[in-house]
Amino acid sequence: MALPPIQFDRASGALEGANLWERTAALALMTGSKISSHFSHRGYNGCANLLRKTLPERNIAIKLNSDATFEFPYGDGYWSKLLNRSYHYEDELELLFRHAADVNYTLLDCGANYGYWSVLVSSSPFGSHKAIAIEPSSQNFAKLANNARINGNRFEPMKCAIGAARGTARLSGTKHEAFSITGNSADGEEVPIIALDNLIDDGRVAVSGKFLIKLDVEGVEIEAIKGGARLLQADSVIICEEHGNDPGHTVSRYILEQTPLKLIVYDPLSNRLETVSELSILDRIKVSSHVGYNVFGTASAFWQDRINALNASAARRMQ
Repeated sequence: MALPPIQFDRASGALEGANLWERTAALALMTGSKISSHFSHRGYNGCANLLRKTLPERNIAIKLNSDATFEFPYGDGYWSKLLNRSYHYEDELELLFRHAADVNYTLLDCGANYGYWSVLVSSSPFGSHKAIAIEPSSQNFAKLANNARINGNRFEPMKCAIGAARGTARLSGTKHEAFSITGNSADGEEVPIIALDNLIDDGRVAVSGKFLIKLDVEGVEIEAIKGGARLLQADSVIICEEHGNDPGHTVSRYILEQTPLKLIVYDPLSNRLETVSELSILDRIKVSSHVGYNVFGTASAFWQDRINALNASAARRMQ
């Protein structure tokens, strides 16, 4: 019989249901995150995954806020940073999602992994938004579906990959946060592919709606953008990962040069979401080769106004 999950409350720091060794491990995971945060958490995932091998197999349920619980295997290197209460996962996204709490939008969480953003955006403090969490990996999908269940099935998990058109592909990779349909691997799980615009065709979303579209799709961002032409002409923002080890800024270059979308990046120097026409800004922003940086693309006047308002609000807080 599986052990019940350990409980951790990010607001209070309370850890419940853990034995002495699991508590010691929590302290190590927390301290490791605080120390490694000074160098973009380099090495943290590997060390945490080694520690995980000494722990019994069970989940930890992290209370992200009063209405959001996120569960994952205890000791997981990618997600255990959440035990560090000063750590913010992709804080520029949290900034946008918090500021858009009052907007009636749908989150399309593509490459959802275990569903962190779907859990959070569908929670009351973030506006209780509709979310569709799209994840191709059977291994990840089971954990995604579990997170939907423990949060009252308030978001919809879909098991497929996102690409330029309907089809199938082979999923490859060894890290749950980096499975990909790129390459020609004969091994790996066969998964269905849909295009973003197929969500309109299949009646899952209406083109008249408002959308925030997170594309964490490990190398097929450009294909995903090509498959979402109609959706991206609507009131939409795409959020893509621009990898730190790509000096050519491939995804941003495509958005800027091959689409009608305005390219927007978070600049930590100004603490603003800056509309950019020159990719050299990314040379300064992308300081760590082993992490991803989020960039935004939108053709929507509505969302551009919201981003301007967000920047104005941030400026007032800094005064």
